[in-house]
Amino acid sequence: MAEHWSGKGTPDDPWVLSTPPLSSTYMMHRDDSVQPALLVCTVGTTRLTYLARAVDDLHAMLLAHGDWMLLGSADEQKEPAAGTVEAWARSPQNPVGGWYGQKKGLRGRFGMYLPPLLEALGLVELEHNARNNRVRATVSAS
Repeated sequence: MAEHWSGKGTPDDPWVLSTPPLSSTYMMHRDDSVQPALLVCTVGTTRLTYLARAVDDLHAMLLAHGDWMLLGSADEQKEPAAGTVEAWARSPQNPVGGWYGQKKGLRGRFGMYLPPLLEALGLVELEHNARNNRVRATVSAS
């Protein structure tokens, strides 16, 4: 399978990732200069931020889930479908008690932008269909 990413995830060498349908690219890097650490996602001229702990939290949730899960990506203003990655990323029952997205008005789209990062890190399998993509955890090699 061809890789859909490059980069090291630093501000000088961000990850260049593709959305699950492989229709767009975007950049992401980890910012450890702030507390809590953030993932900075740049889509065109738009800058979104997510809690960096989302990588470990999402992987742990998918391991516990044990099967494929729909991504369900949605803008902040739209209600995500129940049982999706997007719904989990907003739920009061997730490890942070709500939103992983940090920029009000741009807190959504977790299901679009985080799973490709986990795929690049070798933590998940991700489908790349035109729509209704799913993700499932792989057991990490560490």
